[in-house]
Amino acid sequence: MSTSQPLIGITADSEAPGGYSKFPWYALRQNYCDAVREAGGVPIMLPHELSLVAHYANLIDGLVVSGGNFDVDPKLFGAETRHPKVTVKEGRTDFEMGMTRAMLTADKPILGICGGQQLLAVALGGTLVQHIPDEQPSNIAHEQPNPRNQAGHDVAIKIGTQLHKITGETRLPVNSAHHQAVKDVPAHLVIDAVADDGVIEGIEDPKRKFCIGVQWHPEFHISPADAKLFAAFVAACRT
Repeated sequence: MSTSQPLIGITADSEAPGGYSKFPWYALRQNYCDAVREAGGVPIMLPHELSLVAHYANLIDGLVVSGGNFDVDPKLFGAETRHPKVTVKEGRTDFEMGMTRAMLTADKPILGICGGQQLLAVALGGTLVQHIPDEQPSNIAHEQPNPRNQAGHDVAIKIGTQLHKITGETRLPVNSAHHQAVKDVPAHLVIDAVADDGVIEGIEDPKRKFCIGVQWHPEFHISPADAKLFAAFVAACRT
């Protein structure tokens, strides 16, 4: 374990042949790595190798579960049907679930971002809203039409939570790109951020060293609070 520059694994997205390559390829936005590096960590991208989950979990000091244009399979949280708008990437989800559970077992820091928050919630025993417009209609565009490096709406931060202590704020502007959301969480988890329409935007497990999921994309540094979140995550990876 590093006391100066901890090694931070970031899960990659995966794509079928086409576009960048005629063969299957991995992808990760540069600002995920930038945010970790600027916070004092050493970022590495994790290929989806299930056989290496234990090795990765032993090697890294912390895990960022990144977002992507896909959904957590509803069967993983006990749903009997799948909404037509749900699209899955089974290989990626299997790997991310394996990594998340391995890091939870080792009580190493985890930061779940967007779809990563949703996967973290499911790994911890929660369920998801499969399609917000159908289950929780709102006038907030959770898949914001404006660029991702701009705020789409605000969230309220619950006073006294770890997220509140990290950010020092009770309200934050955030960027948003999702049609699923956390629905229910077990009693040991804390809902620490909520949009004005009631959609859950943040969760945390206060009994763990650092286990936080946010529905927005703090790697874009929309507000100073986003950089503080990465700084707190990397700091937890040093201990």
